[in-house]
Amino acid sequence: MKEIKSMEPANDMNIAVIASRFNRFIVDQLVAGAQDALERRGIEESRLRLVWVPGAFELPLLAAQLASSGHYEAIVALGAVVRGGTPHFDYVAGECASGLSRVSLDYGIPVSFGVLTTDTVEQALERAGTGEGNKGFDAVMTAIEMVGTMRAVKEYLSDTPD
Repeated sequence: MKEIKSMEPANDMNIAVIASRFNRFIVDQLVAGAQDALERRGIEESRLRLVWVPGAFELPLLAAQLASSGHYEAIVALGAVVRGGTPHFDYVAGECASGLSRVSLDYGIPVSFGVLTTDTVEQALERAGTGEGNKGFDAVMTAIEMVGTMRAVKEYLSDTPD
């Protein structure tokens, strides 16, 4: 069986990071983690964009706009939705996740899900860098790996006779 391995990601990929201003004290830490990952991987700063939206519910719309431009090979969505005493959490978290997934499938580019969906602020803070690592960092690393994998598959398919 032929195995296709992810290409070593180059620093020539265009990546957009979109972030929710709601719960900004948490999301700022996710953005810092994302920036750290991008710097460590040597992605050229001129190829990166950071765009803020009001909340997690708005992330899919902006992701679709950026994806439709054809300029980006990956989009990283960052946000924090913390459960409250009403069903609002379920609607926002669910629609955000399904919307981002739909954008990825509709446009054929990775849309990495770095949106925290937690029961408490403490859990969100742990996932934003104080305990279990930083999910912003992780989301960028996932996006970069997916770009490398998609490049490898594209190369393999272009070399494969019909």
